[in-house]
Amino acid sequence: MEHEVQPNQGNAVDEKDSRSKKAKNEIVEWLKAIVIALVLVILIRWLLFKPFVVDGPSMQPNFETGERVIVNEILYDIREPKRGEVIVFHVPSEGRDFIKRVIAVEGDTVEVNDDTVTVNGQKVNETYIQGAIDAAEANGGTYNVKDFPNDQFPDGKVPPGHVFVMGDNRPNSTDSRMIGYVSLEDIIGRADVIFWPVGKIKWINH
Repeated sequence: MEHEVQPNQGNAVDEKDSRSKKAKNEIVEWLKAIVIALVLVILIRWLLFKPFVVDGPSMQPNFETGERVIVNEILYDIREPKRGEVIVFHVPSEGRDFIKRVIAVEGDTVEVNDDTVTVNGQKVNETYIQGAIDAAEANGGTYNVKDFPNDQFPDGKVPPGHVFVMGDNRPNSTDSRMIGYVSLEDIIGRADVIFWPVGKIKWINH
């Protein structure tokens, strides 16, 4: 007498449950990875780097209104700013943030006369605005226009814990010539990358 072999229903159910659990575990692992990635992005975005929107012509020709830059907020926790670096800092009297270039640091003596900027008696080689200076002089003028107010800062020496900053667009920049020396405590960080518009993405030359 022949006996029919019935399928093992229990094994089939176990295999189905196993596949279901495996799929659920994979989904959970993907969700964990996504959450971790988002947390890292938020931490990097808000704690280490910060976006800043350029507003105004004070840093032309190197920065234009509407450009967005990434500001490195941790660099100056490690060291102090250096000459030539482009920084973003808060101006309490203005209630907003500025972007300017560091010209002199603590202990330096700075002078601004027409298109000549000297630090510790040495002329600063400002290659980043040389084209604009040449164009202004070719038209019989000067590019700096606003001299450092020596009556307000008679010795021109940068005090401890401060820097002297200027905008690249010297005729149209509110900077240390008007607002005075910038406290290190007010510096947010160094502008490192222009990331918008896409066609202008580049590392910032310091």
